Amino acid sequence: MTDYEYWLTFDEQTKNELESITDKAELDDRFYKNLEFGTGGLRGIMGAGPNRMNRYTVAKATKGLADYLNNTVKGEKSVAVAYDSRNNSADFARAAAGVLCKAGIKVYLFDSLMPTPVLSFAVRYHSCCAGIVITASHNPKEYNGYKVYDSKGCQLVPKYADEVIKYVNAVDDIGNIPCESLESAEKEGKLVRIGEETLNAFLSEVKKQSVYSEKSDLKIVYTPLHGTGRIPVTRILADKNVSVVREQEMPDGDFSTVRSPNPEEKDALTLALSQAERENADIVIGTDPDCDRVGVGVRHNGGYVLLTGNQTGALLVDFVLKFKKDSLPKNAAVVKTIVTSGLGSAIAEKYGVETVQTLTGFKYIGEKICLWEDNGEHTFIFGYEESYGYLAGTHARDKDAVSASMLIAEMAAYYKNQGMTLVDALNGIYSEFGYYFDCLETFVLKGREGAEKIRSAMETLRNGGAELIDGVETVEDYSKGIGDLPKENVLRFVFDDGSWLAVRPSGTEPKLKIYFSVKGENREESEKRKQAIQAKLTELIF
Repeated sequence: MTDYEYWLTFDEQTKNELESITDKAELDDRFYKNLEFGTGGLRGIMGAGPNRMNRYTVAKATKGLADYLNNTVKGEKSVAVAYDSRNNSADFARAAAGVLCKAGIKVYLFDSLMPTPVLSFAVRYHSCCAGIVITASHNPKEYNGYKVYDSKGCQLVPKYADEVIKYVNAVDDIGNIPCESLESAEKEGKLVRIGEETLNAFLSEVKKQSVYSEKSDLKIVYTPLHGTGRIPVTRILADKNVSVVREQEMPDGDFSTVRSPNPEEKDALTLALSQAERENADIVIGTDPDCDRVGVGVRHNGGYVLLTGNQTGALLVDFVLKFKKDSLPKNAAVVKTIVTSGLGSAIAEKYGVETVQTLTGFKYIGEKICLWEDNGEHTFIFGYEESYGYLAGTHARDKDAVSASMLIAEMAAYYKNQGMTLVDALNGIYSEFGYYFDCLETFVLKGREGAEKIRSAMETLRNGGAELIDGVETVEDYSKGIGDLPKENVLRFVFDDGSWLAVRPSGTEPKLKIYFSVKGENREESEKRKQAIQAKLTELIF
């Protein structure tokens, strides 16, 4: 029996969906491989087939996780499960809960959609040994995903994910994975519904990260982009003048008002910016569907300027350290990823705070928090990455757009009280530390052919990039391991003036990502140099 024939036996809906597909390329893409359980869990397009997100691939991943926990954790075991506003997220969460309960593992299941950072918090709050959140973060509506967290609320890093993957890959006959009904599990105490009380506890911890409470007439327009942020963000900003974008206020798995619910992209904030223009608002804040990323727009010189993740990160580093400088411990540290601008590091150095770098992915920042709690080497103050993710405090071990929204609002209020915008503040930072032009170029390369192009591009750059790109002084190949960092398929080319570019395949999407950080006297000079480097790079790999 072929895989295709095997899947036709699962259920009527799956059978009908597969039999309705007449495009051979579409069928090939659904069946040429299994949806891979990577270090971040699962992420893929929803649909029937082994290379798609569906309740069977979710059940397989969950059965593997359950087997791992039952073989490695002693005593009573429990897992917290959350989900976002995407289509099928609630169903996938219930499927995961049913598999865990059948495997003898207690489940704390959120009774409504909830942000990813709240799940991270809930794992430790309820003393669970793991956590699951059903989300595809900022991906388009066709996608969904499945992220796994350890007992400290941190996404699984490779050394643990690799062990779970072994158990997931050992699961066969995925059409018949044992699953308990949630009604019977709840009656027997195997399943506990959680929600408001856990969210309240989370928000109480977030409020402890507040650093500026002076009154201000700052006006904010906020959009949750049809996701999970509406309730927690509006509650944390309850003392501010906040106007919510009504068209995007309620959960909608089709994300019907945007092309993609990604606050990194300007068109996702179009409605918010229009409302801000009408209401003469000072800033726009937008959070993605699982409320772990946040985008910011700033009214400046009669228009609105969108800040990049690197710019917001640098501003937040400066703002947080400015207000905490008199109480910082000697071992205070800021954490950023290797593809994040060095501007924040320069700012931290000014305050006498060390910057520690990790590989790409907030899981590595969370890992540092957990490690330092155990060994006391550093005290975590702030962590951030260029992809619009920030965390102040240790209430969560993942990026948190709820606390970030609070700090961004406080920061904007602080500068407004001084007659300044966030753009003015950023320009002040540039005048002190030099201009950093940081940007990301993304190449979408789908399917089997796309995967081969990505592999070939990395091989070309690994074998000859240093000689073919002018001005490269050193090459950092993280696939060979650098320092105490895990091995990862990332290349970083450092130029003789301290500028750099990094290239890596996305771990969750069919994309090749190229990061640029070019230092110069001004934006025009830096951007011109970046374009020259990019032209040479594109010539080499495409």
